[in-house]
Amino acid sequence: MGVNPKNIFLMTNGRILEMDDKRARLAGTVPFGKVMVDGLGVGDVGNIVLRDRQHLSQDGLIIVVLTMDSATGEVVAGPDLISRGFVYVRESENLMDDVKVVIRKEIDRCVANSITDWSTIKSAIRDSLREYIYKTTKRNPMILPIIMEV
Repeated sequence: MGVNPKNIFLMTNGRILEMDDKRARLAGTVPFGKVMVDGLGVGDVGNIVLRDRQHLSQDGLIIVVLTMDSATGEVVAGPDLISRGFVYVRESENLMDDVKVVIRKEIDRCVANSITDWSTIKSAIRDSLREYIYKTTKRNPMILPIIMEV
């Protein structure tokens, strides 16, 4: 018995094939694709989250914490550095000390230019650190400056 070309269906992802005892027919399509499962959620992990996770896994994270006087812009405490997945701080004290110097210089530059907006100061710290760290280590960690004001 030969195969009748009219009875051959091209099945691809998302196509519905309905069959009963006597026949089979294509009955439409359904959505298909990759579904990300994250903890309790299904399909709620977006591309930005995945990109950030990949970035963190490759280059790590540096958190810069400092306290500034809201009236004068003077640094009251810090900067303190927290490193996760970038370098082990105890083995890289010289690098961390140099990073603190870069941060202090950037803050001094902001104060000298009368920059008092916290988001602008954070961006300036992030940009100068990113440049210095890449030049020094050829790595590009995620940098999160946190400024507390008193």
